[in-house]
Amino acid sequence: MNYSIYAESTPNPGVMKFVANRMLVDKSIEITKAEQAKDISIAKALFNFPFVKSLYLSSNFISVAKTENVEWDMIAMQLRIFIADFLNEEGLKNYTEHISEEEIIKEEVKEKEVVEEKISFTEKEEAIIDLLNEYIKPAVESDGGAITFHSYVGDVVTVNLKGACSGCPSSTSTLKGGIESLLNQKVDPNIVVRANEQ
Repeated sequence: MNYSIYAESTPNPGVMKFVANRMLVDKSIEITKAEQAKDISIAKALFNFPFVKSLYLSSNFISVAKTENVEWDMIAMQLRIFIADFLNEEGLKNYTEHISEEEIIKEEVKEKEVVEEKISFTEKEEAIIDLLNEYIKPAVESDGGAITFHSYVGDVVTVNLKGACSGCPSSTSTLKGGIESLLNQKVDPNIVVRANEQ
């Protein structure tokens, strides 16, 4: 079955989501510069366009962040056709197949640390993570982005924003109006939500 691609705007005017009719990757990855593309052929190819600023690949879509010197109406069709043609000609192997053994070991250690960290999560942290995963994550992914729990210190919940969410002008309203109000209602009325700036 051939790949077909359609373009979908996101709340972030600098990011467009290109959705495929088939799965692209089994893990999400954010690529903020060409050197990080490693052996992900589609990512390397997309960074050859001078207006591609960063990429976020997840399940069946690629979110492309563009530079400010060009408008989407000038490049969206070109990117959509390029991505479809590239995938149909070259295919797309799962990027984890291209990662070196050393990097796989590092990734496994990192995943193990996350699992070990989960054991030490407090009841409130687990409730926050569950709410983020159940209510927020699907909505954010439908907009071409990702959100993950970073920390909970005092009354401050810090989250990581990726893809279309990173640098989005409406992320503040999403954090305050969406996530914060949900956590205030379900977990603690004093919680404040912030984006991780690192």
